[in-house]
Amino acid sequence: MSLAASELILNIDGSIYHLNLLPEHLADTIIVVGDPDRVDKVAAHFDNIEYKVRKREFHTQTGTYKGKRLSVISTGIGTDNIDIVFNELDALVNIDFEKRTLKKDLRQLDIIRIGTTGSIQPDVPVDSFLMSKAGVGFDSLLHFYDSNHIQDLEFAEALVKHLDWFPKKSAPYVVGNDEDLAEKLNSKEVHKGITATNVGFYGPQGRILRLALQDPEMNRKLSEFSYKGQRITNLEMETSGIYGLSKLLGHRAVSMNAVIANRATGEFSEDPKLVVDGLIAYCLERLAG
Repeated sequence: MSLAASELILNIDGSIYHLNLLPEHLADTIIVVGDPDRVDKVAAHFDNIEYKVRKREFHTQTGTYKGKRLSVISTGIGTDNIDIVFNELDALVNIDFEKRTLKKDLRQLDIIRIGTTGSIQPDVPVDSFLMSKAGVGFDSLLHFYDSNHIQDLEFAEALVKHLDWFPKKSAPYVVGNDEDLAEKLNSKEVHKGITATNVGFYGPQGRILRLALQDPEMNRKLSEFSYKGQRITNLEMETSGIYGLSKLLGHRAVSMNAVIANRATGEFSEDPKLVVDGLIAYCLERLAG
């Protein structure tokens, strides 16, 4: 059965609607970043660039680094944008655009998030790197898909109980990274932890400017939570969606975080750009190796 024009939306030139890409523009290994300007910082390391395009917040460049073909794509902030980007990435490799049908032989992508984060543990310091072993989603995205089979339901249940979760908020979900891809990016200098993906930057991450919070103790309770020896280490806004959609679609994903704030100590990096640049270089070397 062919996909309707309202479901698989293509531009006049045949490219996918939001990303403006054709299948041949995409590498099998993809770095995703939130900030469109960070795409240039990643691509500056490439030996050559074969294609670049920009539409809305979605900026893509494809090239090679030490002989390895890579694409780097900006998602913008939040799991709502992750839903757009990851469905369109999968469509580019696993749907025949001319016939508008699913391909028989599916292609697997390796997807690495390089992003910033705030630690909620005193021993995960500012200016360090952290790999997300799993993402805890407070954003509801995965509940719109048939996804219970990829979730750690017991972890989520224990967290809900510990937090005394407000029932009008979306139920948390938990999804792990791809362990094989994670091993490629692993080293002793990288912290490992569980990442909470929040639906906003201020109230949802416990920041108080002028508005009162429904639960002003949430960050403290998150930092004190432990499940089978695992603890929540940091807060950001994309990882759970990346892990959830990647697993559902059959791709491999790992989220790598530059820690630029520590909410437990009240510190913020004196040079966050330097930390992010360091993480970019680290990840590129690991991927090329």
